[in-house]
Amino acid sequence: MPKTVHVDLGERGYDIRIGCLLADGLAVRWPRHTRLLLLSDANVDRLYGQTCEDALRGQGYEVTREVVPAGEQSKQLDTVRDLYSHALREGLDRSSVLVSLGGGVVGDLGGYVAATLLRGIGFVQIPTSLLAMVDSSVGGKTGVNLPEGKNLVGSFYQPREVLADLATLITLPEAEYRSGLAEVVKYGVIWDAVLFGLIEENTARLLDRDPTILEKIVARCCEIKAEVVALDERESGVRAILNFGHTFGHALEQVVGYGDWLHGEAVSVGMVYAAELSVACKGFAPADRDRVRALLNRLGLPVMTSTRNPGLRWDAVREAMRRDKKTVRARTRFVLAEQVGSVVFGCEVEEDALAGAAAAVMAER
Repeated sequence: MPKTVHVDLGERGYDIRIGCLLADGLAVRWPRHTRLLLLSDANVDRLYGQTCEDALRGQGYEVTREVVPAGEQSKQLDTVRDLYSHALREGLDRSSVLVSLGGGVVGDLGGYVAATLLRGIGFVQIPTSLLAMVDSSVGGKTGVNLPEGKNLVGSFYQPREVLADLATLITLPEAEYRSGLAEVVKYGVIWDAVLFGLIEENTARLLDRDPTILEKIVARCCEIKAEVVALDERESGVRAILNFGHTFGHALEQVVGYGDWLHGEAVSVGMVYAAELSVACKGFAPADRDRVRALLNRLGLPVMTSTRNPGLRWDAVREAMRRDKKTVRARTRFVLAEQVGSVVFGCEVEEDALAGAAAAVMAER
């Protein structure tokens, strides 16, 4: 029986269903004979595209399928234009639904297309990566990248439903799976010290992809994100805490080239950076900083840039951080931790502290 988490946004509210859904034929809840655009990437389509299409057709839906190349290179405006053309050629109208089957790239891309095509069509997320299940598929953020930075073009557009099939995690490549665990750790740091402790106690089971502990932790992460989004749908306040570790992480992705680091890998280093800043600026206990770093390391996630890019320069990362969406009047704002389970947002930090924290994650130790 799927576990359900509700995102309470009034008339824009929706359910997140967590379980083995494709095997049960999806059992979706939309009007029959709706025309659907099923969007996936080449990797996920090969594994689940036909199964998902057959399940949808079996319930009476008209389905057209489109596949984009896997990876961040698809998350661009040229791909958006191609998807508009495909949708219109296939006769989609304002009653149609775009279904994103895949990870965060396909979810962000499909959501932006759904939000803007014909001024908005229906949108459903079927996340197949851990990162997408606990983070990017929930909350309505959509967008694509520009050469100047990540997610600089986008919109807030809530899905009608999120269907998280835990069975798809079995085929997820190891690096992609561990990348998702970074976002899981983030929820413990920003909101729930009990969750953080649960992750510490169950590292081996998580790495083994134990379905029982996964269902519990994925559901809790979705509950946390649902609570935060319900408080602040458009990130004008508390929702900013979801960006813990992302300011440095997004800058790292941009400087080294999108795709060289997986998103969760970059966020992992970004969380270590934010923890170092938190010690310097918010009284975060050094022992808790070390807990964060140690847990990420035990999960097989990077905690230093030098393990992969030993020649990376701080001034290049700092310049990329200045273009972050959270920068206001040329001052970059950070989410910093006061203790595990509690963070503050909108923090301005002096340049010497920024450089000092960078030395801790960019130099050999």
